[in-house]
Amino acid sequence: MRDPAQDFAQDFAQRHSSLTTLPDRLAMHAPAPPPVTPAVRFAGVVRHFGTVRAVDGVDLAIAPGEFFAMLGPSGSGKTTCLRLIAGFEQPDAGHIAIFGESVEGLPPYRRAVNTVFQDYALFPHLCVGDNVAYGLRVRGVGRAERDTLAREALAMVKLAGMEARRPAQLSGGQRQRVALARALVVRPKVLLLDEPLGALDLKLREEMQSELKSLQRALGLTFVFVTHDQGEALSMADRVAVFNEGRIVQVGPPEQVYERPATRFVAQFVGSANVLGAAQALALGGAERPSSLRPEKIALLAPNATPPMGAAVVEGIVEDVSYQGPVRRVAVRTSGGPSLVATVPASASGVAIGDAVRLAIPRAALQPMESEG
Repeated sequence: MRDPAQDFAQDFAQRHSSLTTLPDRLAMHAPAPPPVTPAVRFAGVVRHFGTVRAVDGVDLAIAPGEFFAMLGPSGSGKTTCLRLIAGFEQPDAGHIAIFGESVEGLPPYRRAVNTVFQDYALFPHLCVGDNVAYGLRVRGVGRAERDTLAREALAMVKLAGMEARRPAQLSGGQRQRVALARALVVRPKVLLLDEPLGALDLKLREEMQSELKSLQRALGLTFVFVTHDQGEALSMADRVAVFNEGRIVQVGPPEQVYERPATRFVAQFVGSANVLGAAQALALGGAERPSSLRPEKIALLAPNATPPMGAAVVEGIVEDVSYQGPVRRVAVRTSGGPSLVATVPASASGVAIGDAVRLAIPRAALQPMESEG
């Protein structure tokens, strides 16, 4: 039963935030809210394959209802972590819990999770409706009920009326929706997605990104999404864990991971960045620490332009110019300093290899890193 005094204190504080004395006094005596049980928790998890430490002491807590992305290159440990959650792999050390329940040794079918695979894993000899209903059939659900639930799941992923078709009659995007409906129809508490959009073309992949995010919000389910595509992770996830060599090197909201990378690896894998040594950062007005500098933060000054207030100005020679759709990538060898890459609008003209240029670098664009490695 809720405490009326606590409810009153919280409501009063929200409505009258400028009157801090009474709410603060009431809050001091109100009981602390109970801790939220993570949807997925890793504690010191290790997984070896021979001499390879695929997962090397991972600690992680994923909140209920969170869209969580595991991002990293091939071999970084992200897919192994997903398989550990699913039960396809077992840890060599450490602890894994799903909504507070220890799952070490528990087979996949006894876990409150389901998985969507990149290759869809549909049964070609079954119609779409039977593919979606397969998990319900295994669980002993009667034919009439599972047909109803399968139709509802297909309608949810915008495939209503396609129950009788075979997977071979569907496009790649439609097959991926069938796989998604099949995973959701059994009502998992956590949905695992193993690079599910990797086989789709760019346009369809972008559409599915938007649809997946909308579906996750509507359902309120915990989604754990594995990808090597930084754009997918940044555009879809509430939080991103960046993996490298079996470890999580940074975890946080997409904006934080992109704008304030913790290491050289994160700075260069999530987007692209100029990585500066401590002395180079100090010379440009930053802290005397290894720092990252995103190319889009650098301004290419017109010949007689006044630089923005507080910005460092460096001179250099253009070494390369490449067209990349909305922007041009300009590589500049600075005088007595580091080579820098800047991005400028594609409409900017008159920049050519060999030109002498000036670059303006705002002090705030220099982001200190925890590690240069």
